[in-house]
Amino acid sequence: MTLMTMLGAVQLGAAAACVVVVLIPMVMAGWHLSRNRILLYCGVLFITLAVCLHLTPYFPSVSDFVTSVSSVVVFDHRSTCINLVNDIAWEVKPNVSLHHFNPTHNVSSSLNLYEKRWDWSKSPKHDACDFQKLSKSDASDLLNGSWVVVAGDSQARFFTLSLLNLILGPQAKRMGSVRADLFKRHSDYSILVHEIGMKLDFVWAPYVVNLTNSMMGFKTKKSYPDVMVMGAGLWHMLHVNNASNYDFALRMLKSSVVSLLPLTASASIKSPHLFWLGMPMLINGMLNTQEKREKMSDRIWHAYDRALGDSRLLRQTGGPLVLLDIQSMTWNCGPRCTSDGMHYYLVIYEAAVQVMLNALLIESHQSL
Repeated sequence: MTLMTMLGAVQLGAAAACVVVVLIPMVMAGWHLSRNRILLYCGVLFITLAVCLHLTPYFPSVSDFVTSVSSVVVFDHRSTCINLVNDIAWEVKPNVSLHHFNPTHNVSSSLNLYEKRWDWSKSPKHDACDFQKLSKSDASDLLNGSWVVVAGDSQARFFTLSLLNLILGPQAKRMGSVRADLFKRHSDYSILVHEIGMKLDFVWAPYVVNLTNSMMGFKTKKSYPDVMVMGAGLWHMLHVNNASNYDFALRMLKSSVVSLLPLTASASIKSPHLFWLGMPMLINGMLNTQEKREKMSDRIWHAYDRALGDSRLLRQTGGPLVLLDIQSMTWNCGPRCTSDGMHYYLVIYEAAVQVMLNALLIESHQSL
């Protein structure tokens, strides 16, 4: 018997076996199933899924398509949640515990006269993102072993204080000295939280050019923080008062950030998480000097806000930084959340800290 004859016999035998073992039982099963539509549909669905499951590995294009679709779905979910993470709703109402306060106690600040509560807006999309207010323990786990840098003006100081309040606890004995050292006029501040190995640096940087210099310093030293929160604008608005100049400074900052990121994309150095601390809404009638009321008008504020958008520094405009939207938080909380129309109460920055932490969870693919 020749080799070709043997191969033909083998192929014929395999075909006969397929008919006897597979096709005939399937036809008989199909005849029985056809008498019950529900069973028929279930059988067809099961067989189709089984065939697809077994054939997929043999068709790389199908496998790649399934993988790419799942990746797009995951990316879209992350992108959607990052866009929604700043959607904060506020409830500001009279503090009922102070209805019968003693005037001699000198409770004159609206900080005490109003309760301020916040939470994320409610909708199916927001619920799917599962935003949560992280506890001291949760935040400590997330930032364990991290180097965090916060750079900017007085807003950045309040943000730093709120973050340390969460990590250390507002009643911690250390917080008294932390507040005193952190709010020394126009100075930097550093702290090492030994319990979780977190290093935090506050860098006094009231102008955008100061932020650019800080970024270039990281690049020169080839040492990068894990998390960096930065923001500046109020000092520029008051002392320079030129939106075009502010726009140029922001574009230079973006260039320095973008030039830094490729260096951190290697396997040995992770890319830092970058955030922009937005400017608050200014309530012109509450500003405490004539100079501020003139130079920090609504018209000029909006010009500075447009400059931020035009610079494409933010993720939402194709840039590298995730926005911590202090503008919307202060707008929604309103005049009862500030005493001078510029500096807002700590509850605003506590919310901003939670927004940052939730964004970190999203970007690092973590959950509580």
